[in-house]
Amino acid sequence: MDRLLLPGEPQLEVTLRRSAQAKRLSLRVSRLDGRVTLTMPKRAKEREAIAFAYEKADWIRGHLVARPENLVPQIGGWVWFRGAKIPIVEGRGRAAKFVEGAIYVPIEVQKVPIRVASFLKLAARVDLTEASEGFAYDLGVSLGRISLRDTRSRWGSCAHDGKLMYSWRLVMAPPYVLRYVAAHEVAHRLEMNHSADFWAVVQRIFPNHKEARNWLRVHGEELHQFRFTD
Repeated sequence: MDRLLLPGEPQLEVTLRRSAQAKRLSLRVSRLDGRVTLTMPKRAKEREAIAFAYEKADWIRGHLVARPENLVPQIGGWVWFRGAKIPIVEGRGRAAKFVEGAIYVPIEVQKVPIRVASFLKLAARVDLTEASEGFAYDLGVSLGRISLRDTRSRWGSCAHDGKLMYSWRLVMAPPYVLRYVAAHEVAHRLEMNHSADFWAVVQRIFPNHKEARNWLRVHGEELHQFRFTD
């Protein structure tokens, strides 16, 4: 069994996951998508995990109720862009455009979220490429291809060959937060770890990294409230 359905209102779906590193049963409710995961030690008995899940059903429901509400961008609504709450208004043409503090989107209701996402992705590529290349110049390092994804577990990554990956949702955050993530990943071109030497590199090219890291810890999940596809 890799999935458990708990009766009640609402019915709960719990994913069971065995882990060689786990020393005890533990539950996690994702604040991003509401997925419930019960992690169990490799040798734990399944019936013990099921009993644990039933015992914690009320706790799970409480955490689900506390999750932020998902938001779908539409005409008359808003979206975060470079740290500001930007209104979405009716526009013309085929693509969304940012003009005088608003995002103008052609009024086709079912396509508005997708067009807003496309606009954000284009802006993210511009901002992240500029920031990454600037920090690479500062450190005298080369970069590989820069790719954008809608990741949930990390804001960025750097491969050994210099390829960088970023979450395009960073363009929704204040610019200094996006620049911090770029500085963090480019710093890995010198230190592929999170040692004191690594943080010294980050400090050299982005001194206020602690403030940016704290912003992501406190507000990062707000960037994932927005749903752009079904």
